[in-house]
Amino acid sequence: MSASVSIRHDGRVAIIDLAGRITLNEGAGSIRSSVKTVVEGGHQNILLNMSEVSYIDSAGLGEMSSAYITVSRLGGRLKLCSPQPKVHSMLQVTRLYTLFVSFADERSALDSFR
Repeated sequence: MSASVSIRHDGRVAIIDLAGRITLNEGAGSIRSSVKTVVEGGHQNILLNMSEVSYIDSAGLGEMSSAYITVSRLGGRLKLCSPQPKVHSMLQVTRLYTLFVSFADERSALDSFR
């Protein structure tokens, strides 16, 4: 399944729904472009919904890290919700779980921005 991205909003939080495989060849750039779109639209609170991401490689993790740094430098917050087991495992192996605040469900994640 190719990567796909959609953006929606809940109050002051921009939710970026990611789906499919986020790899060097299949959508790593989609994270960068969607975060850029949201930031240029004036949003500082961003939630990456990972519930439909089946796999992520080092290129995808690099895009996520870059997005986190960009948003943080602008005074915003980027958080994750619903990472699937393979994604969660990659966050653990790379120790990126120390960088990203992650929530099991979207409602908890949205409540954390308030």
